[in-house]
Amino acid sequence: MSRRVHSRWHRPMLAVVLGGTLATACGGPGSGNPQSEATAPSLTTAPTCGTAPVTLSAYFETGFPLPKALTAEFTKQFPNVKWDIREDQFAVITQNAPRVLADDPPDLMRLPQVSELVKNGLLKNLDEYAKVFGWDKWPASQLEQMRLAPGGRTRGEGSLYAMGLNFSMTGVFYNKKLAGKIGMSSPPVTLAEFDELLAKAKQAGIDPIAQFNGGATGGLAFPLQDLMASYGPSGPINQWIFQKPGATIDTPENLQATQHLEKWIKAGYFWKDVNAVDYATMMSRFIDGQGLFMFNGDWESGNLDKQMPEDAGFFLMPPVQKDGARAAMSAPLTFGIGSKAKNAGCAAAFLDWVATDPQARTISVEVGGSHPMGPADASMPQVTPGTVTESTLAAGAQIAKDNGAMDFIANATGAIYAKSWTPQLQKLVAGEQRPDALLKSVQEDYLSQVAGS
Repeated sequence: MSRRVHSRWHRPMLAVVLGGTLATACGGPGSGNPQSEATAPSLTTAPTCGTAPVTLSAYFETGFPLPKALTAEFTKQFPNVKWDIREDQFAVITQNAPRVLADDPPDLMRLPQVSELVKNGLLKNLDEYAKVFGWDKWPASQLEQMRLAPGGRTRGEGSLYAMGLNFSMTGVFYNKKLAGKIGMSSPPVTLAEFDELLAKAKQAGIDPIAQFNGGATGGLAFPLQDLMASYGPSGPINQWIFQKPGATIDTPENLQATQHLEKWIKAGYFWKDVNAVDYATMMSRFIDGQGLFMFNGDWESGNLDKQMPEDAGFFLMPPVQKDGARAAMSAPLTFGIGSKAKNAGCAAAFLDWVATDPQARTISVEVGGSHPMGPADASMPQVTPGTVTESTLAAGAQIAKDNGAMDFIANATGAIYAKSWTPQLQKLVAGEQRPDALLKSVQEDYLSQVAGS
């Protein structure tokens, strides 16, 4: 996605968050007096955006309305704050991030994989902000994926270097009208049942899976990781993504998953031109009815509720065994503050407002389709019964119950998505790569990139 798990994904990744304090409902965002960047290392009060005119520079991902909806509401509540927003596709942001953060650092930026950015000193350490705003009192799982040990080598521990606009999660969307044509009255509960539905769709002349795999951010990484979670536990996958010593993606379970994906490819369950389809084209085709299922994230829930009212459904990837635990890519929609950002304190106040202001939390649900971040006792905005947004939020509760949240395999290193997963999966589609060789190649690239970082 570029999203999602992209690390959307790019969102490209859900501990359930229920509710938020109203600390920013009155006055400026945050509390206390504005803090200059010079005093940030020893903050005693939470920074605000003050009352004088300020323009926050931002670098956002094209095609996702949540960030701009939030910035518009922020300016509505605090008219002294204006925005200078630049947008690019996630693949472009991935390539540009080091240069942009070094040469012209924005105050707020949609982030790709962050390890190298931290190692190179390009992202601001947010520990002091976490202390004064109270982020360190939120459920630890919300922030875990954005923590890095000294040197930026190991994720999941250490200092906080990013925040999320919400907690996104991936799964399987489906077209209810097309599902009815093949007798699908409820989502599958096992992988075998899912396979049966795919075969029925193919036999009925319905495109079984709407997916993209073109460009530098291949979308077949979504169903592949879902299949990995069906065949094995999510823990080892997270260890690999977090660069834990000795971690490998080349496991027997992941080989089964990759072989299963290859079976889907050979059975013709994906579009013939899947390697030429980008994310926007996938969404357009799915909304137009050209695909029964689509592997994607809840950031599209609000969009699908508008574009396909009452016609879109959602379910978590089913496990191999009927009673098996569910897992999903689930991660914050990650944003960071440049280490040399001019308005870091104001940007931090915005991030706190996103998680705690009632209207901001409502926007996160209605526009982003995802759980807001924030304190465990924060109230959840109401959602309309029967919507796909209701389904994705319920699925998030299931993932929390099963402790099945995974980061996205595209986030293991800064280059692994564009330079390894994507070309390898494109070769698998073209019949130029085998499942076993694919995993071995990705693992070799991973080790080389980790050693060189």
